[in-house]
Amino acid sequence: MAAIDDKDVEMTGYGVVELNGEVSSGDSRDGGNRDDQEMAYYGKKQQLKRNFGFLSIAGFVCSLLSTWEGMFAVFLFGFQNGGPAGLVYGYIFCWIGTLATVASLAEMASMMPLSGGQYHWVSILAPARWAKFLSYITGWLTVIGWQAGQASVAFIAASMIQGIAIQNYPNYVPTRWQGTLIFYAVIAFIVFINTFLARWLPKIEGLILCLHIMGFFGILIPLVYLAPHGTASDVFATFINGGGWATDGTSFFVGLITSVFSFLGADSACHMSEEIHNASTVVPRVMLTSIMLNGVMGFALLITLLFCLGDVNSALQSPTGFPFIEVFVQATNSNGGATAMTAIIIVLMGAAAIGIMATASRLLWSFARDNGVPGSKYISRVHTGTALPLYSILVSTIISLLLALINIGSTAAFNAIMSVNVAAFFVSYIIPISLLLHKRLRKDPVKDNIHWGPWHMGSVLGPIVNITGLIYTLITLFFSFWPSTAVVTPVTMNWSCLLFGGSLIFSVVFYMVWGKHSYKWPIVDPGRRSL
Repeated sequence: MAAIDDKDVEMTGYGVVELNGEVSSGDSRDGGNRDDQEMAYYGKKQQLKRNFGFLSIAGFVCSLLSTWEGMFAVFLFGFQNGGPAGLVYGYIFCWIGTLATVASLAEMASMMPLSGGQYHWVSILAPARWAKFLSYITGWLTVIGWQAGQASVAFIAASMIQGIAIQNYPNYVPTRWQGTLIFYAVIAFIVFINTFLARWLPKIEGLILCLHIMGFFGILIPLVYLAPHGTASDVFATFINGGGWATDGTSFFVGLITSVFSFLGADSACHMSEEIHNASTVVPRVMLTSIMLNGVMGFALLITLLFCLGDVNSALQSPTGFPFIEVFVQATNSNGGATAMTAIIIVLMGAAAIGIMATASRLLWSFARDNGVPGSKYISRVHTGTALPLYSILVSTIISLLLALINIGSTAAFNAIMSVNVAAFFVSYIIPISLLLHKRLRKDPVKDNIHWGPWHMGSVLGPIVNITGLIYTLITLFFSFWPSTAVVTPVTMNWSCLLFGGSLIFSVVFYMVWGKHSYKWPIVDPGRRSL
């Protein structure tokens, strides 16, 4: 479809589209037509197939977030800094903050449902003088965050597999190269699903949503009925300052990373927008629904786990590296039972990795479509027969395989690189939300004519939610750079601040060398492209 001139298109409030004088109501019955009109408004053509509906994309996002599954994986960080009570109250804090952040992103996703997500929104919200630069930097940070996230989740799944081997075979001595090979097997599996089985991906994600919910009960029920139970004071009134910080408050904020990680990646639906029917309505609904559903399940399992810890010291000293595996052993009094419960989490972490690769590849493809990365001519190609961005999937795969080689030399170095995704995600949220809030508060109807989508929070609730989201992201971004202990060594140091700073500098330098001349961002006013 060819791009439509601005004079021919008017996007009115709540998703009503006027096209050459004809009005489309934009309801679900006319979703396909509205999707095309909204893309044309921003100068984009439909290249991918819209295979996802509400339930399938809900399964996609819920499994990708893997809130309760991911919480098990990073439980140790929050337990050492904050303890049981810190985990409970930190989870509530992050849940509310994430909900406000996601609501702000959902509003922009409804306004501009394109795969680029954050960097696309920045291109129309930023002042003309800074639009191209800010959009480009946001694009790079978002790409870096999702590529790091893809490798991170696949590595966690691989580490859990190795942990199960350690638990069942005491004589097994794990090595880093073996972990890397398992990582490669996980990557091969998710590549297979994202390419050869991609046409069935919506149905697969619907099935995964069922597994996500059934797996929740598969872990919850054995713990509740079989594990030894602690007291309420053990859970709600016990703080631990294992990092040796000057105050318990500092320890609490350092330990927030467990809950932050459990909600990371809620913008995934935005980057799948061009494959979703009626995207401007479905995407925001899915984003908010997934946070609520995952939040409830995550909180329920967190409380259950804290009540059922049993011998805490044995759990923390588990040779598997995952305290929850020892908790499962104590609960079931059986390695077989613990293995079965852990296998549920491993399968669902693998399912999360499927969605993350799909999201990361679509984002990279979108950025290449706007000529934002080297090799954009090839990465932006869409395979005609499958309507898949196979080149971007290939590049995303190669990036993960190369990153995994670092683990052979140093697991600490690999973890440091993976940790950059938290900062990259949050900065990519902060920039568009700040720009949207600025426009809201300035209230200049001439300069700030925002074409709201079907999902809109209004002039009163909107700014409150935006400010809440910004406060949350700024606090958690700041403490994401802190190490887990007050006294650090090169191994325990949190190198994400250095790596994020390096990524940011790289983005700026690359913009000056490449992006300033080649990047073409999607905006309605053609006159801004020359700025």
